Amino acid sequence: MALEDAKKEIDSAFTRKGLKGLAFENAFAGATSFLRRTYTKDLTGVDLAITGVPFDQAVTHRTGTRFGPRAIREASALQPFDPPYGWPSSPLEELSIVDYGDLAFDYAHTPSFPGLLTDHIRTILSAGAGSVTLGGDHFITLPILRAYAEKYGPMSVIHFDAHSDLWQDDDMERIDHGTFFYKAVKTGVIDPATSVQIGIRTHCDDYLGVEYIDARTVHEKGVSHAVARAKEIVGQNPTYVTFDIDCLDPSAAPGTGTPVWGGLQTWQAAAALRDLAGINMVGGDIVEVSPAFDTTGATAIAGAHVAHELICLFHWAKTRL
Repeated sequence: MALEDAKKEIDSAFTRKGLKGLAFENAFAGATSFLRRTYTKDLTGVDLAITGVPFDQAVTHRTGTRFGPRAIREASALQPFDPPYGWPSSPLEELSIVDYGDLAFDYAHTPSFPGLLTDHIRTILSAGAGSVTLGGDHFITLPILRAYAEKYGPMSVIHFDAHSDLWQDDDMERIDHGTFFYKAVKTGVIDPATSVQIGIRTHCDDYLGVEYIDARTVHEKGVSHAVARAKEIVGQNPTYVTFDIDCLDPSAAPGTGTPVWGGLQTWQAAAALRDLAGINMVGGDIVEVSPAFDTTGATAIAGAHVAHELICLFHWAKTRL
């Protein structure tokens, strides 16, 4: 790229003309919007809004995921130079994608948080856009799913995680990242019969009718087996994909609050997400990136790649289904 072209790309998060296109400014400088997308609260003509939810008041062990959205955005600066590898299309060039910024909430008034997040996502969906959310701990998926269920009905969910998050908790006002899936099933925002969990490797007493493909099964039977079964389960239903970074093995993603050995490697996650092309993916999230425990930045890098793959899945569904 010529110097004159490079000069035109300074802080493209603010200066880009239009909402499409790759970005070529220095990866180590400039405003760190996700994939250098335009920062805006204007959803006119937007296909997909990237938004951050820096919330970690629901964790059971190590806090720090409130800094996840910022770290994921920074890590993503390496990615918008080229179309994503392994995909036949270029969503940054073909979709109008913006960085909608972070949810604003009062960290000292936790009870108000779920409703604020549902309203936040409801605003995006009512504008005709989809969302990919950067967390934040995994509780955030429950308020997000409530907004999606208002539009689409009970959601089919593909849930990548080390934990089922199905711990029994019948106090629906209690906020806990280990019970969000239980409450989503019990309150009807998830259809358990058309949902699946991948990468599980911790105990669960009752899966409430949700099929799970544990990490050992992925290792022994292969990614293709897991993906084929997941696609069979969700069919062409509107599907939400939620990816807890602790689905990855701690050797690949140490920067998380509740790491569990025996997880997926990054190549397995990459292959799984790419091979899910063809599902009717209407939204998704990447959660539980905790930068304080991420000494090399590898976890945030993995999180940024997951979010990019979610964009690709959304693009595939929007343009080919």
